[in-house]
Amino acid sequence: MLRVAVVGSGPSGCYTAQSLVQQDPEVLVDVLDRLPCPYGLVRYGVAPDHEKIKSLQNNLRTVLEHERVRFLGGVQIGPGGVPTARLRELYHAVVYCVGAATDRHLGIPGEDLPGSWSATEFVSWYSAHPDSVDDGFVRDARSAVVIGVGNVAVDVTRMLARGIAELTPTDMPQAALTALGASRVTDVSMVGRRGPSQARFTTKELRELGTLPDTEVTVEPRELALDPAYVDPAGLPAPQRRNVEVLRGWAESPAGDARHRIRLRFFLRPVELLAEAGRVGAVRFERTALDGRGSVTGTGQYEDIEAQLVLRSVGYRGVPLEGLPFDTATGTVPQLGGRVLREGLVAPGEYVAGWIKRGPTGVIGTNRSDAKETVTSLLEDASVLVRKEVPQEPLTALRSEGVEPVEWSGWQAIERAEAALGASLGRGVVKLPDWESLLIAAHDDVL
Repeated sequence: MLRVAVVGSGPSGCYTAQSLVQQDPEVLVDVLDRLPCPYGLVRYGVAPDHEKIKSLQNNLRTVLEHERVRFLGGVQIGPGGVPTARLRELYHAVVYCVGAATDRHLGIPGEDLPGSWSATEFVSWYSAHPDSVDDGFVRDARSAVVIGVGNVAVDVTRMLARGIAELTPTDMPQAALTALGASRVTDVSMVGRRGPSQARFTTKELRELGTLPDTEVTVEPRELALDPAYVDPAGLPAPQRRNVEVLRGWAESPAGDARHRIRLRFFLRPVELLAEAGRVGAVRFERTALDGRGSVTGTGQYEDIEAQLVLRSVGYRGVPLEGLPFDTATGTVPQLGGRVLREGLVAPGEYVAGWIKRGPTGVIGTNRSDAKETVTSLLEDASVLVRKEVPQEPLTALRSEGVEPVEWSGWQAIERAEAALGASLGRGVVKLPDWESLLIAAHDDVL
């Protein structure tokens, strides 16, 4: 009987577990996560007002409730927890689905000024990630700059413009809801270094900006005209062509007097964050131009955009996991078909799936086929893997070493606590925002 540990309970981890139990009628899978809650970025990365996408949790739940799948939350792998070498001893195979846990940096002066954060830090705060802290993101801010034109950039821009009435029905933690409800941010500029036809947001996400109450979206026609594909979009793929159509509509709309203003800017790259009274006060951008090779070059023309809040949304990056090889150039674990490579050779029993395997690309559904490829490789190796002796019950071994996982019943207790918190506040489900409250709730199932 094959015993497999899957490290990470986000989409890639759940799809890996699902593929394993579908293809092998006897395999037993333990899905381990550092957090006491499952679902990864579906819980802690999807915007709280995107109920349809968040409902994907129901599909992932079905996987984790399978009779041959076990959720073990609150288990740290690596420093301060279970070493990867020990995990390898406890299971026939280990699949690492740890995602891309950090953000790319701009590498420009002033990036670390107070008031400048990664978009992930902001998302973690309003999504109640237990590692997040309330750094007063919107306190004393009147205008914000979001650097990047992907879906995460659209999400944080939308959150800054939403009112408290629209956010109250979501599962946003109470402190974040109160802070955003009191926010004085009225102007948000979302800025990309390339043109509208190269932007990475989807049309659905883009259109949502135009449906926000008391919010005006503006685009500068002169910037759009710098993109030849915008001027003549006939050759663009359908998704980019639809984006252009939406942007063209906003560019042609007359100015209004809405409370919130969202400005979409293009062909501007950040070169410096400027300080004012000890914190960020503006972002200096250089005008760019297409270089004919799919990228842009600077023109030597500069523009400062006021901002007391800067959110950097320029991509994710994987981080090394102790005991695993790591390619610093790509931010991924070297692999072949999902098999981990050590100095170019396959490492028996070690596998990767998801962003740590291929980099932060694709949508949630991309993880399904990615996981299937890895599982196919693993099961091809199964006849060799099962020759290794492993403990009959890895959980017993972990507990004997002082590890006390949050099992599925503990997660269900957290869900009940979040429902009760929401009811006490006159809201729906409200997320518990910190480690202490999560662990207290999780252990209610054994008290």
